Amino acid sequence: MKKVAPIEQRKDDHIRINLEQDVRSQITTGLEKYTFCHEALPELDLDEIDTSLSLFGKPLQAPILISSMTGGTAEAETLNLRLARAAQACGLAMGVGSQRAALEQPELAASFQVRRVAPDLLLFANLGAVQLNYGYGVEACQRAVEMIAADALYLHLNPLQEAVQHGGDGNWKGLARKIETVCKKLSVPVIAKEVGWGISARSAKLLAECGVAAIDVAGAGGTSWSQVEMYRAPDEFLRSLAATFSGWGIPTAESILAVRAAAPGLPIFASGGLKDGLDLAKTLALGATLGGMAGPFLKAAAISTENAIEKMKLTRLQLQVTMFCAAAGRLKDLPAKLTRQPSQE
Repeated sequence: MKKVAPIEQRKDDHIRINLEQDVRSQITTGLEKYTFCHEALPELDLDEIDTSLSLFGKPLQAPILISSMTGGTAEAETLNLRLARAAQACGLAMGVGSQRAALEQPELAASFQVRRVAPDLLLFANLGAVQLNYGYGVEACQRAVEMIAADALYLHLNPLQEAVQHGGDGNWKGLARKIETVCKKLSVPVIAKEVGWGISARSAKLLAECGVAAIDVAGAGGTSWSQVEMYRAPDEFLRSLAATFSGWGIPTAESILAVRAAAPGLPIFASGGLKDGLDLAKTLALGATLGGMAGPFLKAAAISTENAIEKMKLTRLQLQVTMFCAAAGRLKDLPAKLTRQPSQE
């Protein structure tokens, strides 16, 4: 049997493939089915459009999340620090990539530790939920949180990625009970997060019963991690397996609606294929509290911190202009302004 690549190599592969290859899902987000009614007389001052909110006790200037991407390598450290500096400057939230590498190799922890440049950042730690079936427990989750002084913990759900990954973790039995234990005993809120295939109504109900504080749908329509694994596969057999699922998943828009119906009142983070502030506005109108983007911010941060700041400021302004032209002065006004376009079928 071929040797599985070490975690550091896998992380570097993920960064390189996301920057160099087309790894988009063959499914669209579903956001293109929605539009806002343009108001020629909005009766608003653009400069007064309020995009601020508070989440987990911290103020945000806009409901924008720098979605979890990376960590565990020197290149990842550079990117994380640039993203964190930019998020700090813009008053946004940020998640780091999976910290499993740093729990197993403590010398890698610095690549996740962004508090040194972002003391006020709403910051989410991150571990794979399936690791709870492979020796991890509340103590490991607490170490991940303390490692980066995080405000909450992402437990990410990626069964498809694990199923097609060389050496992936395929035992997902009994995880709900273990997630519930972490939710009850961890010192910070727990957020359940898919990585690009969406959360169904069934899964949302189960997660809400576990006691999660929020759900990040990470729907289909953006990066497909089965496509990433296709490029990483060591042989044609696994490449073919991964390629099978390029069109798999629940579109982001559908997943938001499913989670909202199955777990009413639970905060929803909407990620998965959001391109700009207009897409962000649509997810907020559908019921999300935050909208997350990864790829656009990663590409900007690969250039410089300044480029990342510019991209974040642009995204916020796109949201403000959308609200202005839809006559929505506050975030809570957006749902009433959204309409579904007639089916073209």
